[in-house]
Amino acid sequence: MEKNLKLKIVASATIAALAHMSAAFAEEVVAADATTAAAPAQAEAVVDNTPLNLDKIVVTGSANKVSKMKSSVSISTMNAEQVTNTGATNAAEVLRSIPGVRSESSGGEGNANMTVRGLPISAGGSRYVQMQEDGLPILQFGDVAFATPDMFMRVDQSLNKLEVVRGGSGSTLATNSPGGIINFISNTGEVKGGKIGLSAGLNFNQWRTDLSYGAPLDDNGLRFFVSGFYRTGDGLRDAGVTMEQGGQIKGNITKQLDNGYIRASFKHLDDQTPVNMPVPVKITGGKISQLPGIDPRTATFYSKNWGPDVTLGGNNSQISSNVNDGMTVKTDSIGLEAAFDFGGWNVSDKFRWADNRGRFIGLFPTNDVAAGQVGITIFNTSLNDMGNTVNDFKLSKAFDAATAGKWTPTVGLYTSWQNVGATWNFNQYTVSANSVPTIISVDAQQAAVWGGCCNRDIDAEYRTISPYASLAWEMGNLNTDVSVRYDKQDASGSYAGVTGAVYGARNTINYSINHTSWSAGANYRINTNLAVFGRASNGVAFNADRIMFGNPLDGSAIIPVNEVDQYEAGVKWRQGNLNTFVTLFQAKTDESNYTFPGLLTNAYKYDAKGVELEFGYSINNFKLGGGLTYTDAEVVKSTNAAVVGFAPNRQAKVVYQISPSYAWDKFTIGGSVIGTTKSTDNRGAGALEATLPAYALVNSFLRYQYDSKLQLTLSANNLFDSIAYTESNDGRMAARAADGRSVKASVVYSF
Repeated sequence: MEKNLKLKIVASATIAALAHMSAAFAEEVVAADATTAAAPAQAEAVVDNTPLNLDKIVVTGSANKVSKMKSSVSISTMNAEQVTNTGATNAAEVLRSIPGVRSESSGGEGNANMTVRGLPISAGGSRYVQMQEDGLPILQFGDVAFATPDMFMRVDQSLNKLEVVRGGSGSTLATNSPGGIINFISNTGEVKGGKIGLSAGLNFNQWRTDLSYGAPLDDNGLRFFVSGFYRTGDGLRDAGVTMEQGGQIKGNITKQLDNGYIRASFKHLDDQTPVNMPVPVKITGGKISQLPGIDPRTATFYSKNWGPDVTLGGNNSQISSNVNDGMTVKTDSIGLEAAFDFGGWNVSDKFRWADNRGRFIGLFPTNDVAAGQVGITIFNTSLNDMGNTVNDFKLSKAFDAATAGKWTPTVGLYTSWQNVGATWNFNQYTVSANSVPTIISVDAQQAAVWGGCCNRDIDAEYRTISPYASLAWEMGNLNTDVSVRYDKQDASGSYAGVTGAVYGARNTINYSINHTSWSAGANYRINTNLAVFGRASNGVAFNADRIMFGNPLDGSAIIPVNEVDQYEAGVKWRQGNLNTFVTLFQAKTDESNYTFPGLLTNAYKYDAKGVELEFGYSINNFKLGGGLTYTDAEVVKSTNAAVVGFAPNRQAKVVYQISPSYAWDKFTIGGSVIGTTKSTDNRGAGALEATLPAYALVNSFLRYQYDSKLQLTLSANNLFDSIAYTESNDGRMAARAADGRSVKASVVYSF
């Protein structure tokens, strides 16, 4: 291990030195254009790294561009450098640094559970929060089983900034997002320049290369940006085989016009990563403890000892899969975007077509460890078609009515076609319960697992049309807005379960549902440094596969929806170098689920109240950002009486984040602490009800800026190797925890 570590450090340093010497030699041979060379430096100088900055203009969750100080929604922003400083290894980990967001990022590169402000995580994924890329949803539904939006999202050098809205405006400015909107916004090549980055894991096997470049193409407003990455390695949890392999390339080209712009974009993602599933533990009196030889921070049941897993295809053919493929995802997308100003009328349109597909292979403990053995069920799901086509058209105009203030009406039309095509298979094995498991026997195949409940073949399409409108009014120090959205969803297709050993008769999907959402808010600036705001809203999240295999979906029965009512009020205040954002909130949720392997149709009502604090402070070379969310949530009604009156599963009272950094000379040191108080999982499950202990995960980095072009960084995620349990599982003694300590070195050369 020490030899490999030294080799990686020497290799990284050598590559960096060679790159820098080559660039220096080229500068001596070729005379540089002083104006062009200065452009990247100037652009970097105006990047705002001030935590919170209430003067920042935001576009997400707002019908018209306004600053945070004028907006009546709670919104957080992070630029690319701030995202890098979090030490996050995937998109879900980035979101742990946003106040009000609860992101259970222990699943690996995807398959994360996330929500905001006490809204429940009862079906996995992100039911109430929409994850977007450049203002359009990655997937229309955030909680499709085995196909969550973060699986098809990668954070790399293409990222310009992140905007996260919590609360009401998400109800009317996007579909299926009553809890909020998470928007990853890309670079578009305004400034000439690029970067090449090389990184290597120091206590784990991973190599990664990142590259990006953008520049004007002519003097008439044509520019481009392209980026990509490739990585390979065993991943953070060593299975003895290559578990990470693949990468992404994406780019865009923009034509700037006198009255607007036109942009075309593309993305190709082809990536393989492991799925982190729960591992066996011991639960006694609600307390979780480790079993000998199984460390929940590092354990994985992937192994070189696995043979092929043979499953049933949707056409009843036999399909052989490599278990160690883990989570493989592929995306090919193209987008078009345009915005114009015609005499004060602002017209914009965003369009994207995406072909999303892949396979999800996760290894799930079926029973408790006995005699050194454990049952493992392989979740082997083929994501046949998760593609979508989405379009958002918007028209607005500001009218200055002099003494009556400024009025800005906006109307829009959103349409989407989302496919949900998947084939589920579950084979069951007995393996040895150790760090490199061996396969002892095949216990059950396909239809026999869990009584044949869960093998299914789904071929569904969801078409959504959503007209919406808003009216914003600004008068002196007062900003108000009201908005309404009508979502109509038409579902079609079919699904089938296994009868005997084959897929049997198909069930028809043919129904239509609709909902009218609304939101109203106001913001009053008492002075330039103090503002108060309030908002009320109603929104909905439609179901997709989560209601299959329950009531009929052929239009003969009522189709349940998940409805959220929210209220919030807060204050924004800044004094000198301090910016603060304090919000009181209440969220009432009415939802329905169909769960497996419990095979239950559940109806719940939740009520969550709390306070959310976000702050930013900077003085000279020291910066400090962070937040704290206190949530008092309870189940107020349920088909399971045992959970009524208690907090929803895994909802802690307090979740907090803090991110300090300090720069001196050429060095910057910083990090983040992500923490939570204890919570309870599997409420009402008797002996298997588990307490998830409080934890604090510390990430850190040390950066050395050799000169204006060469940067070296040493970073650590979970520096103190803490155990952070994020969930347990009903019916068996198993729990999932965040990854253990990982340390990597990276070098970035800017040109």
